[in-house]
Amino acid sequence: MFTNKFGIEVEFTGITRCQAAKIAAEFLGSVSLITLGDHYDTYEVTALDGRIWKFMYDGSIVCQRKERGRTVTATDEYSVELVSPILRYRKDIDRLQKLVRSLRKAGGFTNHSCGIHIHLDGSNHTPRSIRNFVNIIASHNDLFYKALQIEPERMRYCKKMDAYLVERMNRAKPATFAQIENIWYEGYRGNRSRHYHNSRYHFLNLHSFFHGHHTVELRGFNGTFHAGKIRAYIVLALALNHQAITQKSASYRKVQEENEKFAMRVYLNRIGFIGPEFKNCREHLYQHLSGNAAWRYGSRENVRSHIGNGGHDHE
Repeated sequence: MFTNKFGIEVEFTGITRCQAAKIAAEFLGSVSLITLGDHYDTYEVTALDGRIWKFMYDGSIVCQRKERGRTVTATDEYSVELVSPILRYRKDIDRLQKLVRSLRKAGGFTNHSCGIHIHLDGSNHTPRSIRNFVNIIASHNDLFYKALQIEPERMRYCKKMDAYLVERMNRAKPATFAQIENIWYEGYRGNRSRHYHNSRYHFLNLHSFFHGHHTVELRGFNGTFHAGKIRAYIVLALALNHQAITQKSASYRKVQEENEKFAMRVYLNRIGFIGPEFKNCREHLYQHLSGNAAWRYGSRENVRSHIGNGGHDHE
């Protein structure tokens, strides 16, 4: 699952775009730092390997900074969206985490308005795998939203999968990208090719696949400068992508589990979060769920009680 390419967008405030770009340039050993003077006041940092990191304005970010230990309102220079180049997990995750820590150390921070978006390379996807992706997200909507604690202020930018779309997709069983595209845009007016098309504001965004950079975007992550959480989000995105591509089919029926931590643990193990390497990733994704990750029925004593009552499912 780590062979798939990805990109990440991290929204934050606390320092200006210019400051952020200079910090990145120093960290990356930049060969150039230029400002494009465009609508997004974009700063481009070209690293030694030739890849370009961008720092852009985003109108959805509530701009703030620290002043004498207090958080105060700031000008729009403090609206910062870090846009990475194309990355590979094994090669680049350490560098990305260190860059995030450098920006945090310099005064960058996130607030309730900030989010993280992960773009997954769409070149390996087929109509079947795109349908799988829709169903995977739809069936785990509630579990994912609780695990990720999506801020209420951000919900309009990362809505749950639309029930009508999911139903329509599974009833029609589209066999081509063109058919999937038509279903995706049903009910929307206006030009499909608009960058800020309203269909994009979902946890799973296929607008970027059909009218963007041919990527599948996952938007359901709160902004954070916790490098470990960012790693967990990236691993989850890559694992979901891999499941969609490799699985023959996926059900859209909602997962019903009263022990949320156990349900998440079983699911994460199934999609590749196995072993000590991903222990911290699993813990970040369990953190806000109820129940017991080790025991389906809450504890060893409850398992014994369940077995005594004729049950057979236990860990």
